[in-house]
This record gives sequence, structure tokens and C-alpha cells, in this order.
Amino acid sequence: MNDLRIRPMRPDDISIAVDWAAAEGWNPGFADAACFATVDPQGFFIGELDGAPAATVSCVNYSDHFSFLGFYIVRADLRGRGYGLGIWNAAIAHAGPRVIGLDGVVAQQQNYRRSGFELAYANVRYGGTVAAPAVPSGVVALTELPLAAVAAYDATVFPAPRTAFLRAWINAPGHSGRALVRDGALAGWGVIRACRKGHKIGPLVADDRATAEVVLSALLASVGGGEIFLDVPGISRDAVALAQDLGLAPVFETARMYTGTIPPLRLERVFGVTTFELG
Repeated sequence: MNDLRIRPMRPDDISIAVDWAAAEGWNPGFADAACFATVDPQGFFIGELDGAPAATVSCVNYSDHFSFLGFYIVRADLRGRGYGLGIWNAAIAHAGPRVIGLDGVVAQQQNYRRSGFELAYANVRYGGTVAAPAVPSGVVALTELPLAAVAAYDATVFPAPRTAFLRAWINAPGHSGRALVRDGALAGWGVIRACRKGHKIGPLVADDRATAEVVLSALLASVGGGEIFLDVPGISRDAVALAQDLGLAPVFETARMYTGTIPPLRLERVFGVTTFELG
């Protein structure tokens, strides 16, 4: 393991982690790398052997209190040699005393527990092909709303402020956002983005299921339907029912885990997780 050189990624290196994630079947979006780089450029790490990429991980510091870990991948031909532990330790050190969250593969839960992570709940990816619905009335483009309003709503469902990330996510090429305003207040919003395979919806957040359905229909109409994926908290009966009623089926499951206590969240508002890589 001592021959592994670990360093922060340069901006163009992040595409390596995204490509490796695609090879693992995580199906990232085409603009993910550029959006991820806006959060914490020093939070992406690459391990090299003789100058060639061998392992990746990210641990982005959203605030003084919260980080999120992702992209933990060791090149397939190098697994089982300790390189993963080396780059993992670099990521954990970058977070410092912050509480860390992650969406890990279920099979690795025990390994994460040994590093101090505890299971909060499962997230389930649902996927399938849907027809394009009619465009619902009353929905507006997300870009028409003040970013501060979107960030304030997001703060009720995510453990740390992430305004810079939201700005990049909403405005990225290939991303389409929709929102529903009711009585002058933001009642629900979401983003759909083109991925290596089909489209992913995330986030999808709303005051209730009826509002989530309206925003979801607008997002689907914006891309003409087709193959879609929606990542939902498994503990949310309304979110699971919405995915199932749309005709989507479970694809795989992750374990949302944290190393400590996070602020109370309105998880009943979460009908679609933003991204497994950054929370």
C-alpha cells in the first residue's frame, strides 16, 4: 500500500471517478462531474500507482459540521490489496471532526460500521420506462424562482447548506428543473437530468405526494418520457408508493449512513434523492 500516491484531484480528474462510477453501474449524469467540482474541489482524491489511476474517493465538506462521502472505488484489478483503506483514510482525514454521510452498497455496511457509520435508512433506486404525460398547469421553470427560495426549502431536507451546488445543478447543461408555487410559497420542485442511461430525477421534494406528482409530471413531460430512474428513501411510504404507481421497479438499494447526529430533516418531503454520490 505504501506505493500508492494519494493526492487531491484536479478538476479534469473528477471525470475519472465519474467514468468509473458508470462502469460500476451507478449511471451518473453527463454534467455530474462539473457540478460536483463546485462543492469542495479539495474533497476529491485519487490514488495513483506509477502515475496510473488506481483508486478514487470523495469526501466533500459542505459546512463546518457536515461532509458527504462518495466515489469510493478501487480499480477492479487492484482490489484486496489495501489501496482502498489508504485512500479511505485520506478522505476521512479531510472531513476532520465533521459528521460524515454516505450512500453505501448494502454489502459493505459492516465495513462502514467499523469506521463509525450507523445506518439511518435505506435508499432504493426505482427504474422503468414511462410515457410522456401532459404538461400540468401551474408549474414553472425552476430557474424562474429566486435561488434563495430553493436553497431555503432544500435546507429542510439536507443536513447542510449547499447553495453553490444547487446553482450549478439547476443550471447545468442537460438539466431541467420545474417547481410549483402555492399561495406565494414554494410547495415542490425537482430536477431531471440526462444520464449514461435514460434520465434521473433528483431531487424531487414537495410538501406532499399530490404536489410531488404534479412536479414529477412536469419533469417527465420536459424530456418526453422514456427510461427514468428515481431514488427514494425506503422509509417514506408515500415516495415508494409514488414510484410504484408510476410503474417503476426496484433496481438496487443503498444504505444511508452517518457517523453522528444530523439536524432534524423533513424526510417526508423527499420523493427523490439528489444524488447518491453527494447526498
